[in-house]
Amino acid sequence: MTGAGPDVDWDKLRAVARDAMSRAYAPYSGYPVGVAALVDDGRIVSGCNVENASYGIGLCAECGLVSELHNTGGGRLTHFTCVDRDGDPLVPCGRCRQLLYEFGGPDLLLETPAGILPLSEMLPQAFGPDHLSK
Repeated sequence: MTGAGPDVDWDKLRAVARDAMSRAYAPYSGYPVGVAALVDDGRIVSGCNVENASYGIGLCAECGLVSELHNTGGGRLTHFTCVDRDGDPLVPCGRCRQLLYEFGGPDLLLETPAGILPLSEMLPQAFGPDHLSK
C-alpha cells in the first residue's frame, strides 16, 4: 500500500474511529460514522456524525474531528480513517474531503476500501487556502 508507513498504526486509528462511531447520533439515517486522524505532533483526534431533525444541518464526523483538532492545539492531519457502522473503512463525502484538504493538504493519507491513498488522488486539483492568497 502506498504511503502506509511502518510507524503508522492503522489498526489503532481504526479502533479509535470505531469507538467514536459508537457514540454517533444517527437516529434518522441509522448510519453512524466515526473518524480518527493522526496529527503531525503525534496526537490522535476523532469525531462522529451528529444528525438533526432538519436533516440538512447534520454534522459529518469530519466536522467533529476538525473541531477537536483545533480545540486540542491545532496542527496538521497526516493520516486519516473513516468507518461505517460495521467498522469497515469508508470514503469521506466530497464536502468532507474539502474539509480534510484544508487541515491536512494533498499529502494527507486516507485509509480507503482500495487501500491507503493520498488525498490528492481523492480530491484532484483541489481548491485550497493558497488560492485565496494569490
